[in-house]
Amino acid sequence: MVWEISTGSGAVLATDARQATSLRDRLRGLLGTRALLPGHGLHIEPCSSIHTFFMAYPIDVLFLDREARVLRAIESLPPWRATLPVPRARGVLELPAGTVRAAGVRIGDVLHFRGRLSLPATRPSGTDFRSENP
Repeated sequence: MVWEISTGSGAVLATDARQATSLRDRLRGLLGTRALLPGHGLHIEPCSSIHTFFMAYPIDVLFLDREARVLRAIESLPPWRATLPVPRARGVLELPAGTVRAAGVRIGDVLHFRGRLSLPATRPSGTDFRSENP
C-alpha cells in the first residue's frame, strides 16, 4: 500500500509514503538510501524511537499516536543521531528534511492517511523509491 499523507488543513506531506510494519522493514527503514525524495516518506509502525546511524542525509521526523496525532516533531534530524522514546507514540513518519516546516505541521495536528494501490512489485533495475537513480 502506498499512502498520501496530509494535515487537517490540507497541506500534503507525502504522495508516495510506504509503510514499514514487518520487523525486517522496520529495522531497515531508510538505511542504504542516498536521499529521500520530495513527496516520499516512510511510516514505521509500531515505533516510538528511531536512529539515523549510517544515513547520509537529514530527515524530518513526526512521532504519531494511535489517532495519527503529532506528539513530537523533529526537523532536519542529522545522520548519526538517536531519539529518546516518545511516550504514547505508536508510529513514526520519516520525511525529507524541510517538509515539516513547509507544511506548517504543529504538535497536536492530526494527519490523514489515504491509501492507494501499490506500484508494481518489480521495478526497472537500479531504481528505488527512496533514492535518486545513479
